[in-house]
Amino acid sequence: MTSRLRSLDAFRGLTIAGMLLVNDPGSWSYVYRPLDHAEWNGWTPTDLIFPFFLFIVGVSPTLSFSRRMAQAATPRDLLRKVAGRAGIIFALGLLLNGFPHYPLGSIRIMGVLQRIALVYLVTGIVYLTTGERAQRWIVAGLLVGYWAVMTLVPVPGYGAGILARQGNLAQYVDQVVLGAHRWQPDWDPEGIMSTFPAVATCLLGVMAGRWLRADRPEVEKALGMYVWGVFAMLAGVAWSIWFPINKNLWSSTYVLFTAGFALVLLATIYYVVDIRGSDRWAWPWYVFGTNSILAFVASGLFARILLLSKVAQPDGSTVSLYTWIYQRWFASWAGPMTGSLAFAVAYVALFLGVMAVLYEKKWFVKI
Repeated sequence: MTSRLRSLDAFRGLTIAGMLLVNDPGSWSYVYRPLDHAEWNGWTPTDLIFPFFLFIVGVSPTLSFSRRMAQAATPRDLLRKVAGRAGIIFALGLLLNGFPHYPLGSIRIMGVLQRIALVYLVTGIVYLTTGERAQRWIVAGLLVGYWAVMTLVPVPGYGAGILARQGNLAQYVDQVVLGAHRWQPDWDPEGIMSTFPAVATCLLGVMAGRWLRADRPEVEKALGMYVWGVFAMLAGVAWSIWFPINKNLWSSTYVLFTAGFALVLLATIYYVVDIRGSDRWAWPWYVFGTNSILAFVASGLFARILLLSKVAQPDGSTVSLYTWIYQRWFASWAGPMTGSLAFAVAYVALFLGVMAVLYEKKWFVKI
């Protein structure tokens, strides 16, 4: 397969739109449960979004690298490209973390874009330097190895097998290595250790991409993804009896469950878009999917600007422009909860409009 997978663009765009929706409520005090992360164990629809994107990151190289190799690119050329792209994405993550101030003693080092960068870098190296069989063993090793160290290695002051927010091995490693450079003083959901199983999420995407490139009937490809997706979800649920599904820890069961879910959803979109040719409904997702990193970074920066801009109140106090817009234009007529959701929907629509202009002009920002 050498033609572009429109279903992958649609899936990527749907995921980015979901990221914007859950990242930008009018008020974090008023968020409907499906649009917020699970407090610890378990999952909500929001917990599917990030692993979906990493899964897509894994699918993409199997398609783009094969095209470039057909154009005489060498593995070394592609490794340089992977390293450069990962470096830029990591730097964009640091830009978002500190904007507009960058305190060297406490700026958060890790983050969503930083995890994408590190996972993409490792996955790219593995994909370009190992074969299919080795990659399967690497995935198995990451999942089983992460479970083993998280449950068997003792944490000073707590012991082994602690999977609560405090006392787990991932939290301890981040405390020692990252110190003050974490999302919160006691925790970082995109920490060091949980990046390893996140690589497995991406490598499972690589396997899906390889399956999509195989020389077999398209319906068989869709059915195969669906069957393997359901199997992975069931395996994740079964294993969760001993190792809970947990986004914060990026547990091995979370990897299996979310990758399986991603396979089922991709199979469905692939069947509808690439096999049946029905894609008029997917135009908004194409818009986001073809400029995904730009949409994420621009929306994050714009939200920060709104939060930093102050509006004076009649009593002499000030609120952020972000809060003022939410209270005046949304909560005032829809109430705090529905108004918060309406604000998020409007925010997605705003960036859909901006990205649509670029899409229609065929201006795509490539890293």
